Amino acid sequence: MRPMLWVTTAALALASVTACGATANKSDSNADSGKPATGLRLMVPNTAGGGYDTTARVAAKVMDDAKIATGVQVFNLPGAGGTVGLQRTVNEKGNGKLAMQMGLGVVGATYTSKSKATLTQTTPLAKLVEEAGAIVVPKNSPYKTIGDLVTAWKANPKGMAVGGGSSPGGPDHLLPMQLAQTVGIDPKNVNFVSYDGGGELLPALLGSKIAFGASGFGEFLDQVESGQVRVLAVTSEKPIDALKDVPTLKSSGIDLVFTNWRGIVAPPGISDADKKVWIDALTKMHDSAEWKSELQKHGWSDAFVTGDEFGKFLTDQDKAVADILTKLGLAA
Repeated sequence: MRPMLWVTTAALALASVTACGATANKSDSNADSGKPATGLRLMVPNTAGGGYDTTARVAAKVMDDAKIATGVQVFNLPGAGGTVGLQRTVNEKGNGKLAMQMGLGVVGATYTSKSKATLTQTTPLAKLVEEAGAIVVPKNSPYKTIGDLVTAWKANPKGMAVGGGSSPGGPDHLLPMQLAQTVGIDPKNVNFVSYDGGGELLPALLGSKIAFGASGFGEFLDQVESGQVRVLAVTSEKPIDALKDVPTLKSSGIDLVFTNWRGIVAPPGISDADKKVWIDALTKMHDSAEWKSELQKHGWSDAFVTGDEFGKFLTDQDKAVADILTKLGLAA
C-alpha cells in the first residue's frame, strides 16, 4: 500500500502563559450588521517566518484589505512544537476574540510533547490550505537529484542530518520518516534535527548544518528563485505549478505522496455568536479575489472547510498521526 497521509507541519513558558488566564469577551455584533469584525487576535504557535506565520499574516492582511475584519492582531507564542500556544488557547476558555493558526505540526506535538492540552478541547473554525512537501538542499550540495540523495542517505543514514521546521510528530518530521521507510531506511536510524518553524530551518540549510531539509515547498520559494537552494523533489501527486521543473517523488520512482495542511481553531466554550463571527470572516476571506491571488502566489491548494466538517477532519487526522507515531515509538 502506498504510504499517504492527508495532513496535506518548557514548564516556565507554560507557567507564563497560564498566568494570562481566561478572558471572555462580549460577542461582536458586527457579523450581523455587515460591518467589518473588530478586535480579533490570531496566535501563531511557533516562530516568525514559518508556514503558520506566513499563513496567519496573509489571512489577516486579506481580511483587512478586503474590509472583512479590521486590525486583526497576529502574534507569535512559540514553544514545544506549538503546544505552548495550544495550552494558551485552551486556557482562554470562552474568549471569542482569540484564535490559533495550526496544522499537522500541532497534532503530532500533542503526542510527542505529552501535552495536557489537546486539540479536541478547542473549537474548530476552518481548514484553509493544503501544501505539498519538498526535499531541499543548499545550492552547493553535491546531490543534484533525489536519486543521488537517496543513494547517499541509504549508505549512511545516521551520518546525514535532515532538518525540519517542526518538532517530532510534525509534518517536517513525518515526511522524512515516511520517505526513509519508503526507500528502505529504518526510520529509527534517521538523524533528524528539529527547528521551530521555517524561520529557524532556513539558516541551518543555507549554512549547511544539515544535508537536506524537508518542509513545505512554500517556505523556500524566494530562496529557490534567488538560487540559494534547490528543490530535488516535491511530495504531491502531480507537479507543482510554482516549481514546474521539479519532479515529484512518485515520478522519480519513490512511491510516496505527502500533503500538509493548515487551519484555525478557537478556545473552548466560545459563544455561537463569536464562532459565527470567525467563520463568516474566514468564509468571506476565502471567497475574496485577494485570497485566491495569495493561494496562487504561495502555491497553496484551496482546502477550505469549516465548523463540524473541519472537526471531523481533525479527529481523523489525530488518529492517523497517533498510528504513525506509535509505530515510530514516539507515542504510547
